[in-house]
Amino acid sequence: MTKVPVRKFVYQLIVFSVIMAVAGVAFQWMVPQYASPAIPFIVIFFFLITLFTLYTVLRMPHQITGKKFIAGYMLSRIVKIFSTFVFLILYMILNKEDRWNFAGAFMVIYFSYSIFEILALKKQ
Repeated sequence: MTKVPVRKFVYQLIVFSVIMAVAGVAFQWMVPQYASPAIPFIVIFFFLITLFTLYTVLRMPHQITGKKFIAGYMLSRIVKIFSTFVFLILYMILNKEDRWNFAGAFMVIYFSYSIFEILALKKQ
């Protein structure tokens, strides 16, 4: 595996996050009864956690190959899953009136960022 420029992924992640934020605002505008007001914060959270995981995995791929790369990637996925789970549970506990709309938006955004991350890594 060759060294992958992290800047390229940061740029792609920024573009993807802007698209997700615009889609979230459009969803809030079109069907406000089903949209969580926390959608922009969910996008920011996933931007930061995806940036961290991609940076962790891609910072030195030329030195980490084979099993070490896979182990590093799996570790980053575990950190991402646990941090998102904690974020989701805390919000649902603290804001009971918005919890189901939030959970739905959270899952859609979670899977969107996961697909983005897999496609970004697969291209390399």
